Amino acid sequence: MQWETVIGLEVHVQLATRSKIFSGASTAFGAEPNTQACAVDLGLPGVLPVLNEAAVAMAVKFGLAIHAEIPEVSVFDRKNYFYPDLPKGYQTSQMYQPIVGAGEVEITLEDGTTKPIRVHHAHLEEDAGKSLHEDFHGMTGVDLNRAGTPLLEIVSEPDMRSAKEAAAYLKAIHSIVTYLGISDGNMAEGSMRCDVNVSVRPKGQEAFGTRAEIKNVNSFRFVERAIAFEVERQIELLEDGGKVVQETRLFDPERDETRSMRTKEEANDYRYFPCPDLLPVVLDKAYIDHLRDNLPELPAEKRARFENELGLSAYDASVLSATREMADYFEEVKDVCRDAKQAANWVQGELAGALNRENLSIANSPVSARQLGELVARVIDDTINGKAAKQVFQALWNGQGASADDIIEAQGLKQVTDTGAIEAMIDQVIADSPAQVAQYRDAEPDKRGKMIGYFVGQVMKASRGTANPQQVNELLRQRLDALC
Repeated sequence: MQWETVIGLEVHVQLATRSKIFSGASTAFGAEPNTQACAVDLGLPGVLPVLNEAAVAMAVKFGLAIHAEIPEVSVFDRKNYFYPDLPKGYQTSQMYQPIVGAGEVEITLEDGTTKPIRVHHAHLEEDAGKSLHEDFHGMTGVDLNRAGTPLLEIVSEPDMRSAKEAAAYLKAIHSIVTYLGISDGNMAEGSMRCDVNVSVRPKGQEAFGTRAEIKNVNSFRFVERAIAFEVERQIELLEDGGKVVQETRLFDPERDETRSMRTKEEANDYRYFPCPDLLPVVLDKAYIDHLRDNLPELPAEKRARFENELGLSAYDASVLSATREMADYFEEVKDVCRDAKQAANWVQGELAGALNRENLSIANSPVSARQLGELVARVIDDTINGKAAKQVFQALWNGQGASADDIIEAQGLKQVTDTGAIEAMIDQVIADSPAQVAQYRDAEPDKRGKMIGYFVGQVMKASRGTANPQQVNELLRQRLDALC
């Protein structure tokens, strides 16, 4: 039987506010356990929440970025459940009237085509604390620093049909929120994580199959692996005559498998009701228009500009606009060297290769955008050739100079373009290579092109790699042909 996979994602984005969604406690990452949880976060008697306006603005910005409906009124609800890291016994969320309505995110597939993924809604809520199991020898510790941290939960429609599409959607969300500056998107620190809803159905069937929800997957790679395992598990179960149970599962990256966690709850299990401590949020048109007018250039717009105004290929434009850090770095390199294509080649080539080898992000590159732009400019104006440029790049990477010009001067890498000097080196190489000259002279004209490489290599060696290769090739060919 042919099966079709159906996937929907619930993406939890930690908003980049300095304080929590309903209190003034800090949201800074890495503090000692339970040092950033105040009376409101702990749900102590007599305290009242106060909504953080910055979180509202960030949620609306996201909605505008995906061309979503922004309702005039949204309401907070209490989601009731009992767990050690939820001291209040409920989570303040938005069930019935979320702050962002239906929208759409466009993803780019591996073959370069695009596909729209519908967003059902996005709502604000507070994060829970964190249960710690590793260091307590059979007991569980609870760190409530994260309790009350503002989250934007982005709920997609079940529009994805493969693990690759799900990963592409998650990357698109990551790109949008980081471009907007509403989240750092650091998945290793929990700033972005997702619940993956997976089901399978026979191809051609309209009704959805029974879904399983995989909780708190925190990397693009893990999303693909978790879906691949879960799809295979469900298909094997159905083909063996079994039934898929609606449940919540966890992904174990070490074993590369999902495991059952609990049967899946329904909304009525949480006894949602409007939060009595928070008034409805009312947004007027002027407020929304102000936020819309101050949106930054978004990934799709930047990608289009890179293609249409800078003349980059669709592939280059897509890679260079994938993250805000990459786009900003590329644009600074381009502004310094004044050549978009050369800037794109160096950023995606030499720089990306070095970053990958050292497992560094572009934000932590030892070579600044200005330094790389100056280096590329020296290639463009023929101060140095390509081989010397790679030497200069490595020296900049190793911190051996403050600028490309400093290194070029210190290492004597300036390209020799003086025709007389190059001709003198060519004459010496020809005089020292009588056998090779004889072979060149006796060869058929159409085979001489391959033989010239020896002479080019000798001239470049004599110049310590500083001679202009194009001039060397041209002048050598003239001299050697004159001898035939």
